[in-house]
Amino acid sequence: MIQINTRFLKGMLSQQDVETILQQSSECAKRLEEKTGLGNDFLGWVDLPSTIKTTQLEDIQATARQIQNHSEYLVVVGIGGSYLGARAIIEANQAFFPTQGVKILYAGHHLDADYHAELLEFLQDKDFSINVISKSGTTTEPALAFRSLLKLMQKKYGSDKLAERIFSTTDAQKGALKKLSDEYNLKTFTIPDDVGGRYSVLTPVGLLPIAAAGISIDEFVTGAKAMRQTVLTQPKESNPALLYASYRNALYQSGKKIEILVNYNPRLFYLSEWWKQLYGESEGKQQKGIFPASVSFTSDLHSMGQYIQDVERILFESVLQVQQPQKDFTIEPVQGDPDGLNYIAGKTLSYVNERAGAGTGLAHYEGGVPALEIEIPKISPHSCGELVYFYEYACGVSGYLLQVNPFDQPGVEAYKKNMFALLGKKGFEQAGKEVEAKLKNLSG
Repeated sequence: MIQINTRFLKGMLSQQDVETILQQSSECAKRLEEKTGLGNDFLGWVDLPSTIKTTQLEDIQATARQIQNHSEYLVVVGIGGSYLGARAIIEANQAFFPTQGVKILYAGHHLDADYHAELLEFLQDKDFSINVISKSGTTTEPALAFRSLLKLMQKKYGSDKLAERIFSTTDAQKGALKKLSDEYNLKTFTIPDDVGGRYSVLTPVGLLPIAAAGISIDEFVTGAKAMRQTVLTQPKESNPALLYASYRNALYQSGKKIEILVNYNPRLFYLSEWWKQLYGESEGKQQKGIFPASVSFTSDLHSMGQYIQDVERILFESVLQVQQPQKDFTIEPVQGDPDGLNYIAGKTLSYVNERAGAGTGLAHYEGGVPALEIEIPKISPHSCGELVYFYEYACGVSGYLLQVNPFDQPGVEAYKKNMFALLGKKGFEQAGKEVEAKLKNLSG
């Protein structure tokens, strides 16, 4: 089970401040449970671990086996919450250098021409399936990617075979993707109306790609259920989600405006990317919110380490600590000690990594950088389920502490309106002229 270690916070916060904000966190959690807070029409994720039906999991697993039986690759088409959660869990749990099973590729998560052109070229002689994920089916990035992938699949397999290889995850009743899915008789999974994209990894949005990658969604969901039970039953003083929300907001109120999520295991790189979207899009409103950033140590100690150690004291760290590696090996001595490393001979590489983390934490702490440590026993589907729900629940509480709606994203619409105007989308003609004029004025 996830544990919160606060050794690198000693002397950084007053006990009274922590107790006060912890009580506030408990009240915010009550609003989540009673669904009386802001954005309460998007709180379906709160009960999700307990409401996922066995029949739904079996349906997803059967579809995953279908993909595995005839495809070398599954292309997951989506952006933001439509792919980040699944990618986080897949890359945390699959082999670094996979040689078996379905390989997961991604499309529609940006607009880079080189990437998508090379993807189409790569797939020409590969057996592949597609999981297209979009509530509306009209989000620009995934819609464009799916359009080109659909054309390739029609050419490669024929329109009559599309239903064997394309699986959509979309709205239950409406939208362009739902209409197309019905037209081609595609197998369709539903995105619940009351679950926003960045909270959707425990829905078919995340579960189908995870299962197709050969990762146990039963264990993943069981882990989320365990954390759900923990946040419901643990008192606030030992409740990991409430403690995390409380400490990070106490640090924010003390002037720490940036949170850096640190990991010492490259498997967790995309977990950090998912976390950045979850917290950035949920909290960054009304000119409030902690800026979420991430680093991968020890690699980034050779780039960002200097900044963190000596910059103005405006940041804090939350460090993911994995207690047990999946694999390990012992460092052997070398005759003559040419590289000067025989002093660590006989020790495991995981021990060296752990000592590097402890030494870094102490150096940053003594330099005035506070850090929370979030400890997980090992990386597994179960622990990832715990971690996902832990972060989601703490995010909801943290948003309420900030007095913002953690379940909308009004700021995202600004860039979309300008982009639509500049591209000449129907209904944006006049706006296009205005945006072009503004850009011309800025250019002098």
